[in-house]
Amino acid sequence: MSASVLFDEPGPKARARHRVWAVVSVAVVVGLVGFVLWRFAATGQFSPTKWNLFTYEKVQIQFLEATLNTLKAFALASVMSLAFGMVLALGRLSHVRWLSAVCRWVTELFRAVPLLVLIMLLYYGLATVTAGDERLFPWLTPFWSVVIGLTLYNGSVLAEVFRAGVESLPRGQTEAGLAIGLSRSRTVQLILMPQAIRAMMPVIVAQLVVVLKDTALGFIVTYEEILFLAKNLGSNVLYGSPIIPAAMISAVLYIGLCLLLSSVAYWLQRRMARGGKVAGRGSSTQAAVAGTSTGAGAVA
Repeated sequence: MSASVLFDEPGPKARARHRVWAVVSVAVVVGLVGFVLWRFAATGQFSPTKWNLFTYEKVQIQFLEATLNTLKAFALASVMSLAFGMVLALGRLSHVRWLSAVCRWVTELFRAVPLLVLIMLLYYGLATVTAGDERLFPWLTPFWSVVIGLTLYNGSVLAEVFRAGVESLPRGQTEAGLAIGLSRSRTVQLILMPQAIRAMMPVIVAQLVVVLKDTALGFIVTYEEILFLAKNLGSNVLYGSPIIPAAMISAVLYIGLCLLLSSVAYWLQRRMARGGKVAGRGSSTQAAVAGTSTGAGAVA
């Protein structure tokens, strides 16, 4: 009944109009792709001269090393972003006013600063600060500048994701945790946050894909990842400056990594969903045991 109220089945004219628009849309997309490929062919982007550079084993090994550097920065930044976002979210949800205010301002600050500017400030700003003849932050290499920048920006975005997930849960979840003797902070950590993470998993995965793609900004601080290598190889005059072929190879690598990450995330989401069902069967028993032990402690 709700479907019939919210959506009216299109009639013959509407279905015909939809088919026409679908055909026109496909034709426009195919035309645009064909025009781009034709321009690439007309400018010699598919000529053997421009692609010969990428047939050398040394160049292929460089792409492999650049891919590993990208994955290394992504893996560390993802873990740190999740941890930083969790801490900020717990602070935002705290009933201690000064702590909630500080976490809110930190979240809004790093969400407002563009990631590229943040990375440049870390590497060309803090990394160059000296005390006498020595740098104050010698460990702030291009790698750590990229990782810290990704952590600060994406961690603040994930903090809002976690907070929104917790606040979307029914109020009864909090009341149940308080009823069995848990403090408000422990209720958030043990009951609300796991459910929020499970509910917001698609958004979290989407943000982790953003982390993976944003590692490409490391080229601005000479971090040797995929885009940095493609830029250097694309400026090779001896092979006709193959910037377009280098960009195509980089795009294929990024697409492959993003698809792999999405596949892993989909498998993890299904596994967590099965685990949630199993845990749900025993939740009432665990709550009864916890309530009994809490009551016994109170009597004692």
